[in-house]
Amino acid sequence: MPHTNPQHETAFLNLPKAAEYLGLSPNTLYVWRHRRQGPPSFRMGRRVMYRISALDQWVRDQETSDSRSNAALNPLAQRPHRRAKSSR
Repeated sequence: MPHTNPQHETAFLNLPKAAEYLGLSPNTLYVWRHRRQGPPSFRMGRRVMYRISALDQWVRDQETSDSRSNAALNPLAQRPHRRAKSSR
């Protein structure tokens, strides 16, 4: 029986495993890949693969670009803008 060493765990996940890792359906990842959205992926032979570190970075990027997770982007935290006077 082969000895599994944590240092030698795979750095890549195939599409179904990446979907499971992210808590999404495989179809969602498939559609995002087709639309060139979602986390970065690549082909390894015939298989679509995702680097685990890229999935983690993609999740962090989603958190920082969402106003619900990033207080600096919350429109309610911004000072109100004055309207320009109309020239009627």
